[in-house]
Amino acid sequence: MDLSIIIVNWNSGDFLRKCLESVYAHTKDIDFEVIIVDNGSFDSAAGIVKTEFPSVRFIQSPTNLGFAKANNLGVSAAQGRNLLFLNPDTEIISESLRRMSSFLDRTPRAGIVGCKLLNTDGSLQTTCVQPFPSILNQAVDAEYLRRTFPRLKLWGMQALQTSDKKPAVVEMICGACLMIKAQVFKSVGQFTSNYFMYAEETDLCFKTMQAGLRNYYLGDVAVVHHGGGSSVSKREDHSSSIMMRQSLLEFMRLRRGSAYAAAYRFSTTIVAVLRLLMLATAFLFSWGREERELLRSTFSKWMKVLRWSLGLEGGAGNGRGYDRSAAGLADSRHDSGTKLPSV
Repeated sequence: MDLSIIIVNWNSGDFLRKCLESVYAHTKDIDFEVIIVDNGSFDSAAGIVKTEFPSVRFIQSPTNLGFAKANNLGVSAAQGRNLLFLNPDTEIISESLRRMSSFLDRTPRAGIVGCKLLNTDGSLQTTCVQPFPSILNQAVDAEYLRRTFPRLKLWGMQALQTSDKKPAVVEMICGACLMIKAQVFKSVGQFTSNYFMYAEETDLCFKTMQAGLRNYYLGDVAVVHHGGGSSVSKREDHSSSIMMRQSLLEFMRLRRGSAYAAAYRFSTTIVAVLRLLMLATAFLFSWGREERELLRSTFSKWMKVLRWSLGLEGGAGNGRGYDRSAAGLADSRHDSGTKLPSV
């Protein structure tokens, strides 16, 4: 079989139907299968699959395993030569999956391939590709700086800034639509299960490059990624911001060492204090109600981040209803992968 498509569902029934419709409508001329793992949500997904997509294999997990373990479970049932990890809040357009799979097959040094991700309105998601997290790019990351200086190597976005349609070698591919050779996925140890959510694809891309392979971005292939599709409610407790940083801390501990991870946590303390001072100053000079509410919410977020950096706020994943798309609620970039935290 050419391709196994793995989709982890968590309360995404409405999005899932559209996703599957697009897969079957636009994926031609390759032999593929679809495997859905429901991560303990018990929503409408099972019924949708049974009645509308009977050829899809549906695996029901009794609990929320987290993104990494759920995908690994799906892969255990896969038969494809290539594997696609696809978010349920995506829609395939044109022959994207065939082209990505064909690229992997004909490129010996390719381990992972990703494509252009589009927002619902057709605009580009700038987090299609990213650099591996470091203390520096985490400390200075802000949406304003990314938009003002998009070509800085610090953001890892050079592949998005060129009109050249040739495949580009990048560090990290967004996990909303990530394809990898099955043999590579197995040889690098699958998704590292240390992460409950966030940083899984970061770690996978890192391990693939460590194995001497390359991660590619195809700028002339696109998939729509609506973002936030797995969220049940628009939480404003900012728990996703903490869980994201906890996952980044774990990535740095695993891949850069304990000392580097400790330095990252300390730098987060400094950044949080500076952000809080800036927000407090901005609040003093704000007048509009909407502006003040936004500043209050952002201040609350960074206070929570400060508490986490000081060890006063927990961050381990526990499956209590948080999902990979929850981060999109606080970030207009709508990336369900590991995002560089923004203001």
